[in-house]
Amino acid sequence: MTRWPLPAPMARALNEARTAAKAGEVPIGAVVVKGDVVIAAAHNSPRTDNDPTAHAEIAAIRAAAKALGQERLEGCDLWVTLEPCAMCAGAISHARIARLYFAAPDPKGGAINHGAKVFEHPQCLHRPQVYWGMGENEAAALLKAFFLDRR
Repeated sequence: MTRWPLPAPMARALNEARTAAKAGEVPIGAVVVKGDVVIAAAHNSPRTDNDPTAHAEIAAIRAAAKALGQERLEGCDLWVTLEPCAMCAGAISHARIARLYFAAPDPKGGAINHGAKVFEHPQCLHRPQVYWGMGENEAAALLKAFFLDRR
């Protein structure tokens, strides 16, 4: 079986997740890209920042909006290592992200393919294209190792 190389944005998101793990945070990373240009990259930091909203996706969206000088990230893609939660899915919708790529599904807390399925609600005003699975094994291994280490 041929193993294809990870797209550069997902490889970068996985590096962000590793940085989070080293800081004692749940290893999730996110990258916002416009065309071939990385606009922002971030990782989970709720414990470090004492901020329950400091998820990788939120941090990357905030940094990208600031870098671009606008609240809407139309034409931007978000690459993240784990299926976003409902809070992050709402932010993705409000930011008008064009495409969402996530590595590993999250049956417990995810809100794209699982749980709330935020983008399927009629109240959701913007629905990005969603792709998943690229980097799934790597992202899942990072999460598994992180939580095994804490048991």
